[in-house]
Amino acid sequence: MKNIPIIKPFFNKKEETSVCRVLRSGWVTQGTKVAEFEKRFCEFIDAKYAIAVSSCTTALHLALIVNQIDRDDEVILPSLTFIATANVVLYCGAKPVFVDIDWRTFNIDSDKIENSISPNTKAIIVVHQMGLPADMDRIYKIAEKHKLKVIEDAACAIGSKYKGRFIGADSTLACFSFHPRKLLTMGEGGMITTNNKKYEKYIRLLRHQGMSVSDIKRHSSNKVIFEKYNIVGYNYRLTDLQAAIGIEQLNKLQEIIEKRIRLAQRYNEKFKNKDYLITPFVPEYAYTNYQSYCVYIKSKKNKTRNGLMNYLMSKHISTRRGIMCIHREKPYIEISKNCNLKNSEYASDNSIILPLYHQMKKEEQDYIIRSIEEYFE
Repeated sequence: MKNIPIIKPFFNKKEETSVCRVLRSGWVTQGTKVAEFEKRFCEFIDAKYAIAVSSCTTALHLALIVNQIDRDDEVILPSLTFIATANVVLYCGAKPVFVDIDWRTFNIDSDKIENSISPNTKAIIVVHQMGLPADMDRIYKIAEKHKLKVIEDAACAIGSKYKGRFIGADSTLACFSFHPRKLLTMGEGGMITTNNKKYEKYIRLLRHQGMSVSDIKRHSSNKVIFEKYNIVGYNYRLTDLQAAIGIEQLNKLQEIIEKRIRLAQRYNEKFKNKDYLITPFVPEYAYTNYQSYCVYIKSKKNKTRNGLMNYLMSKHISTRRGIMCIHREKPYIEISKNCNLKNSEYASDNSIILPLYHQMKKEEQDYIIRSIEEYFE
C-alpha cells in the first residue's frame, strides 16, 4: 500500500484554469476575484457580510480588535485547540483564560464558563473543534448575561450546521480557515462572516492598512483619487490568485462534505463494536462536516495510542494526535498554572485523528481499519 496521508486537497483542472485566467489578467492582488469570492461565500453560508483575509489567525486578530479587546482584558477560550486561538489574544495584550472541554465533543464545556468569568473578562472565543459545532445557544445566553462578546473560531467548520443553520450564518463574528487541512483550501487564507455592518466596514479598513479607498476603485476611476489612512491597519489581504481557487472549491464544497460524511459513517460502522476505541459523538443539534475523524483509544495491556500511531506509521498510514493543549506549551504554562483542564489533557493524550479525504478509496479505508484491528487484536 502506498503512503496514505491524513488529508489531501481536492483540486482539478477548474482551479488550474481559474488561476491561469487571473495570472493572464495582470491583476493578482486583492481585487474583483476576492470580491466575487466574498459574495459567493455569503450566499453559501447565508450571512450578510463576508470579508476575506490572509488566514484564520488574522481573522481572529481582527475580530478581537473590532471588539476593542485590549491590554489587561481577559478572553475565555478552550486550551484544546490550535495555538493560534490563544496567540491572537496575546497580540492584543490581553490574557487568555482557559476553560475545560466536554470530552465527548472536544468543545468548550458551557457549564464551566461562568466559573472563569471575572470583572476583566470581555469576550469568549468558541472553537467548533474538528468541524463539530459547539453549544451556541447556551454560550450566547451566558455572554448576554455577563455582557461579553462572542467570537467563533470556525477554522474547521465550513459547511457544518448548528440547528439546521450553517456556522457563520447567525454569528456576531465567525472566522474560517482555508489551510490545506481544511475542506475548502487555497493554500492559505481566511474569512470573517458577520451580520454587523459596523464590524464589516471596520474590518475592511483594518485588513488593508487602513486605506480609505480600495485599489480597484482607484485604478478603475477616470480621475485621480488619493487615498487616506485615518487608522493604523494591517496587511491581512487575500489575493485574487487565492480567491480564484476558493471560488472553484466553494462550487464543490457540498460534494466534499457529503463524501466525508459517508466515509466517516463507514468508519463508525466498522469500529462500533471495538472495545478499544470510541467513535465520534455528534449531539442532536449538530451537523458536522467531519473536518477530522478523531477517535479515542482505550489502552489495553501494552497497546497504547502512541503505540498505535507508530504502528500505523510503519504501515505507511499517517495519523495525528488528537488536538494539542495550549496550556502545556511554554508561552502559556505560567498563565494557566491554576487551571483545571483534566478533560482537555485526557482528550489530547488519548485520541487520534485518522486519514479522511475526498479521494479516499474503499481499499485505502479498509487497509487503515484492518491495520488498527491487527494492532489491537
